[in-house]
Amino acid sequence: MNEHDYMIAWGAYLGAGLGLTLVWFLMTGWMWRWLREPLRVIVVVLLFTPTPVDPANNLYAPAIAITALDVVFKVGNNAWRAVSDLALVLLAAFGVYLLFVLVRWPIERSMKKRRKEPDPEDEPTLRQLMQPELMPGVDSRTDERGDRRMRIEPRL
Repeated sequence: MNEHDYMIAWGAYLGAGLGLTLVWFLMTGWMWRWLREPLRVIVVVLLFTPTPVDPANNLYAPAIAITALDVVFKVGNNAWRAVSDLALVLLAAFGVYLLFVLVRWPIERSMKKRRKEPDPEDEPTLRQLMQPELMPGVDSRTDERGDRRMRIEPRL
């Protein structure tokens, strides 16, 4: 295999890996976020972690493929190196993910506090709706779009 074939093989693998990643993202889209995101990290690491096959020629191959081929066909001794590369990259990816979560968490909490639903006590009462002079600046005969209100719902 020459350099050109090697690059074509990696390009085909990366294209297929991106397709599988897209399928996995679509398959896990319905899940709860705290389960979906770690599963996505695991699949991305499994698909895109390279491991050296021939260190002398600086040749790499996907670690999951090397592990599977060495275990199934019992050829070579690269399986443990590939597993250790996968474990190291997975540990680093989860460290980055946890850092991302720790940064995102307080930001989301502050955004949720800002978006807090209006309190039902802030809604006008029936008396205020019937007597617009009790609510200065609010015309109770029209809604927020400017359409006339036909009925007034009592507050329970």
